[in-house]
Amino acid sequence: MNLPEINTSLFKRLRFILVETSRAGNIGAVARAMKTMGFSDLVLVNPRFADALRDPEAVAFASGAQDILAGARIVGSIAEALEGCNYAAAVSARLREFSPPVTAPRDIAAQLAAGTELHAAVIFGNERFGLPNEIVEQCNVLINIPANPEYSSLNLSQAAQVVAYECRVAALAASGDAQAASPIGFHGDAASLAQVDGMYAHLQEALVAIDFLDADNPKKLMPRLKRLFSRTGLETEEVNILRGIARHILVMAKKPR
Repeated sequence: MNLPEINTSLFKRLRFILVETSRAGNIGAVARAMKTMGFSDLVLVNPRFADALRDPEAVAFASGAQDILAGARIVGSIAEALEGCNYAAAVSARLREFSPPVTAPRDIAAQLAAGTELHAAVIFGNERFGLPNEIVEQCNVLINIPANPEYSSLNLSQAAQVVAYECRVAALAASGDAQAASPIGFHGDAASLAQVDGMYAHLQEALVAIDFLDADNPKKLMPRLKRLFSRTGLETEEVNILRGIARHILVMAKKPR
């Protein structure tokens, strides 16, 4: 099999394959799940109704991800769907006696993000019957989403969303994206050393003015404050806020009591 040139980004290397899907709405919902996480390669294997990608229910459930539907392909076999792929992962809640190694979405996502040579596919089965054993046995791994063992059934699009989310997080972490490693959504410009030093001096002046700090005997307060703030990765706007607080403290300290 001739493989296409591999793009190092998992967003370009990962394909979502739906096998014999019964509901048009689920196809649209999977397209939406993919687009929200930055993926676009969708292939359908023998969907169980005509004109699946243009079905009104599919278009409605895509809800803004119609471009994913427009770019999707319908093929007649899993072999066609896997053309150009060198790694396949089946998604199933049902474990098989003769299945490939079982893994969780987070673990396989990290593996796929790190393996830039992998052009991978994640394969989802029919809503009622799941994936047939012969397809699962062809795959490199079986992805099992760790759900409530008393009720582990996930809707097709929900399962796709879980896998797409974990793959997005892993892809961003692998690329060194700052937002992936931090719970903070917005990152401003990092404050310079000069800006931070100016803030410390301003803050020390304010603390002395309100008698919180003895200027002649500062001991460890300022070094501890510096260590505290150094762990936060201060941004320019945050330094400005702290200096604004210090400025207001100095103004208030000068007012007669």
